[in-house]
Amino acid sequence: MQIFLQGKLLGIEPFVMDAHVRDVRGEDARAGFSSLAGRCLYVSLLSEALPRALLKKLGLAQELLGSSGGGQFLAVIPSESLAEANAFLVDATRRIGALSGRRLRLAWASTENLGAWSDVRKRLDEAMERWKGPDALEPEGLFDPFEAEPESGYFAELHGGLPETAAAVYDIDAPYLLKQEGEAYWLAIHCAPGAEGQASLEEMAGRAAGRKAWGILRGDADQFAARLNKAQSVEEHIQLSVFFKQFFAGEVQLLCSRPEFAEKVSVLFTGGDEFAVAGACDVLLPFAREIERLFQRSSEELLREFPGAEGKTLSMAVAIAPYEGASATSVYAEAGRLLEMAKSTGRDCIAIFGRVLDWKQLAEAADLKDLMLRLVHEFGCSSQFLGELGAFYRETDRALPARGSRRLAETQQRPWRLHRRLNRVLDGPERNKEFQKARNGVLSAFLTRGQAQLKLRPSGRVALEWARITEEVE
Repeated sequence: MQIFLQGKLLGIEPFVMDAHVRDVRGEDARAGFSSLAGRCLYVSLLSEALPRALLKKLGLAQELLGSSGGGQFLAVIPSESLAEANAFLVDATRRIGALSGRRLRLAWASTENLGAWSDVRKRLDEAMERWKGPDALEPEGLFDPFEAEPESGYFAELHGGLPETAAAVYDIDAPYLLKQEGEAYWLAIHCAPGAEGQASLEEMAGRAAGRKAWGILRGDADQFAARLNKAQSVEEHIQLSVFFKQFFAGEVQLLCSRPEFAEKVSVLFTGGDEFAVAGACDVLLPFAREIERLFQRSSEELLREFPGAEGKTLSMAVAIAPYEGASATSVYAEAGRLLEMAKSTGRDCIAIFGRVLDWKQLAEAADLKDLMLRLVHEFGCSSQFLGELGAFYRETDRALPARGSRRLAETQQRPWRLHRRLNRVLDGPERNKEFQKARNGVLSAFLTRGQAQLKLRPSGRVALEWARITEEVE
C-alpha cells in the first residue's frame, strides 16, 4: 500500500534569528549578514537534501518525492518502508536539534493513500498536531545528551561559498549534516558583487541613490496553506507547490540579475511561498513592485482554473536599517513583524514606513513621489520642503491629539492655514502652467477633504518618506 509521508522543519525563524547570538558575538555587521544569509541557505538546502536522502536510504526512486523546499516535503513510500523511514527521521531530528541548539526540529506525519485527497490531507494535518509540544520526539532516546554544537563560522562560510555550496547532500558524518556535492538545487542565490567577493550591507548601502542606507524586503503569498488545502488531488497539490517554488526561485533570481538591481541586492532565501532579499534602500520598493507585477501576471495565467482568491495575491514588507551598524538579524526580524502586520490588515498589500498600503496605493505613492522630486529637480524648489512636509505630518500625528480640545477644534476650523503653509513651502521660482499643475497635484494628493485635512493620506506619507530617502533629506 502507498503511504503519503509529509515532513516539515519547525523552529526556522528562531534558528535564523539565532545568527547574531551564536555566530557573530558582537563582531562586525558583515559577519552578521553572512551568518544570517548562511542560516537561511542552510534551511533551504536541508529541506531539499533530507527527503532525497530518505528515499535513497529506503532504496526508492527520487521520482517518489512529490514536492520539497521551503522547509517541508511530501513523498510517497510503500507501507513496508514506513518503520525504516520513521527510524531515519527520528535520528535526523535528533541530529538537527543537536546541531542547531535545539532550535530546529523535524516534524512528520504519514497516512495511507485511501479515499479522496481531501480526506488524506485532513489525516495528515491531524497527525501533525502531535508536534505542537516543545519536546514532541519519539520516546526512545529522548533523554540522551545532545552533541556539542560545532564551532561558529560554518554558516557564514556556507553563504560565502556560493554558488558552489548551493549543491549539497545529507550526510551524518559531514559538518551540520550537509556535504557539498551533486547538482545545485532550484534556489535563488544571487549575491551583489563586492570588493571582497560578495558585497556587504555597507557596500550595497553606499551604492544607493540618495540616503546611504540598506534594508530587507520580505514577501509571502497570501493564504498559501488554504490554497493547498483546496487541492482536489495529490497531483494538483504538487502542481501548486511546484508553481510557487519555481516562481519565487526563478523570478527573484532573474530580477536580481537586471542592471538596476544586480549590484544593490542580495538574496537571503526563496521558499515554497515566500522570499527575502537585502539591499540598498532605494531599490527595495521598485523590486517589490516588479515582483508583485510578475506574480499577478503568473497567477492569473497559471491559477485561473483554481477557484477562490487564496494564493493569488502577494503581501510584502520593507524594513530600513534605523542606524549605521544595525544588526542584520534585528532588521530581518522587523521586516517579519511588518509582514505579519500587513497580512493581518488584509491581503495583497505592503507595509512600509509605518503604513500598510495596497498595491494600487503604492502606485499612487510612486507617482506622488515622482511629482515631488520633479518640483525639486525641474522647477528648482529647495529639497528642504520635503523636510518641512515631514515636520508637518509629525505635528499632525503627535502634537495635535495632545492639544486641548479648544485648540484642536480651532485648528480644524481653519484648514486653510495648512494649505497656506504648503503653498509657502512649495513656492518656486517659476509660475508656468507645468509648475502650477505639479504643485496643485501635490496639494490635492497630499490631503484628504473636510476635517481629515489634518491627517495625511497613507499614500502621501509613504510618498514623502520615499522622496526624502531618494533626496537624502533627514
